[in-house]
Amino acid sequence: MKSWVPTLIRLLVLALLVAFVVSPQSFAGVFAPLTKPGQPPIYTQNSLLDLAINHLEIVAIATVASTIVAVGLAILVTRPAGAEFLPLSRSIANIGQTFPPVAVLAIAVPLLGFGTAPTLIALFLYGLLPIFENALTGLTTLPPEVTEAALGVGMTGQQRLLQVEMPLALPVILAGIRLSVVVSVATATIGSTVAAHTLGEVIIAGLTTDNTAWVLEGGLIVAVVAVLIYDGLSAVERLLTARRGGRLSTS
Repeated sequence: MKSWVPTLIRLLVLALLVAFVVSPQSFAGVFAPLTKPGQPPIYTQNSLLDLAINHLEIVAIATVASTIVAVGLAILVTRPAGAEFLPLSRSIANIGQTFPPVAVLAIAVPLLGFGTAPTLIALFLYGLLPIFENALTGLTTLPPEVTEAALGVGMTGQQRLLQVEMPLALPVILAGIRLSVVVSVATATIGSTVAAHTLGEVIIAGLTTDNTAWVLEGGLIVAVVAVLIYDGLSAVERLLTARRGGRLSTS
């Protein structure tokens, strides 16, 4: 298969996705066979475009927050003064994996009410561990000759972190972010159970009305978005890895 074919396929899938969320009624004939008599083939109670945008906004906000906290903790525990906090940091990062998102929602709703906030908390906690562990790995597996060279030229600790360690660890950190984002895209659907406006609303509406078309519509959008984000971040990761290799070869 020629190298441009996968890219072309991804662009076609993206174009179909955009066309569907912008003008879903144009695809009514595709989903009509999946409905029972009298059921609408396309979900129209809310705009699919608005739901998709809000879904991605929730994921983006939660991921940014998880990244800031997780990378911050990884930097802290890889400094001499913060090494003793590694067990505590790991415990904090593991909270999201210890309590499933549904349990977090159940705890957060009485405190924060229904809506977006409980979903953000659940996704934030769930996204901490993969980003933290990858950041920790990236910062603790740097080539010794590179760090020794940075020390040899008289760089301060902050300079080594910003100019040497973080750029070299970035591909590994991005891999953790990629995993966190993909999981969050899927997990955010449960936010609709607490009145958050996500694509889960379409799936839940389809399940409660026994409308297979709606379930498939919501599920397909979530799945395609997750795959496209995964592929996009993987491409960025490969690019950064190649640049890292170039830096190491010239150092």
